[in-house]
Amino acid sequence: MTATVKYDEVEVGQVIPAVDYSVRRLNLVMYAGASGDFNQIHWNERFAKMVGLPDVIAHGMFTMAQAGRFVTDWAGDPGAVVDYGVRFSSMVVVPDDDQGATITVSGVVEEKLADRRVVVELTARAGDAEVLSRARAVVQLA
Repeated sequence: MTATVKYDEVEVGQVIPAVDYSVRRLNLVMYAGASGDFNQIHWNERFAKMVGLPDVIAHGMFTMAQAGRFVTDWAGDPGAVVDYGVRFSSMVVVPDDDQGATITVSGVVEEKLADRRVVVELTARAGDAEVLSRARAVVQLA
């Protein structure tokens, strides 16, 4: 595949509109199975509260994956992301109800590099909390 976003059509400061990603307990159980991370703070409310958390929390890497998905969906090609990094800055608390939690991801083209690459600065929030900081991806565009 090749990215569908064209380098010549992207400008520094261009906003990539926000996308909401729903997170329910079932998503966390499925992620635990895929990743092998069965830490009880990600599925057992009683245990999570016993260790001082407000409730079950999403895996940090699950949250990071949603922001990565945002970039690959925008670029049109999962292989277009050539570098990606974040810092985890807050938890995504996932209540056991029909709504769960929502991770909202948006982006801004921060810099245009050589070889048709751009740096995308990402913002990921759950409620009022910024859940990822220093989140950036380098993307190879068409």
